[in-house]
Amino acid sequence: MEISDENLKLEEKKGDYWLLKTEPAEWSWDDQTANGGVANWDGVKNKQSQKYMKSMKLGDLCFFYHSGAKSRRVVEVVREWYDEGEAVDVKAVGEMRAAVGLAEMKKELKGVEFALFRQPRLSVLPVEKGVWERVCRMGGGYEDDD
Repeated sequence: MEISDENLKLEEKKGDYWLLKTEPAEWSWDDQTANGGVANWDGVKNKQSQKYMKSMKLGDLCFFYHSGAKSRRVVEVVREWYDEGEAVDVKAVGEMRAAVGLAEMKKELKGVEFALFRQPRLSVLPVEKGVWERVCRMGGGYEDDD
């Protein structure tokens, strides 16, 4: 199956890309998709991760990432950082059409600067546009990307 940039909404997307990492026992995709798919992304204590969250803008897209799991999902920032909750709100967008594991990303992105490879312990990381596009292609795009 050939995936075009048009189908992936890559060129029309303005804004930044992020990776939000959690463990399924802490916050699962089922948790995220409950209540219309909107939830606050909170509980982040690391100052660098909080700094990244404070940089997020409405409409930014994020990979919803579980360590060890091959599936990747996408969420969108629907409320920017707010101090009273020390959070951003994100809405479920969809699941990748094909599973993409960490080993596959490391192979496909060999030699590419990707914060996940450098700082794997951080729960919030920036994702460069080129990396976002390549991972989306690897996963065949995501639900509701048309």
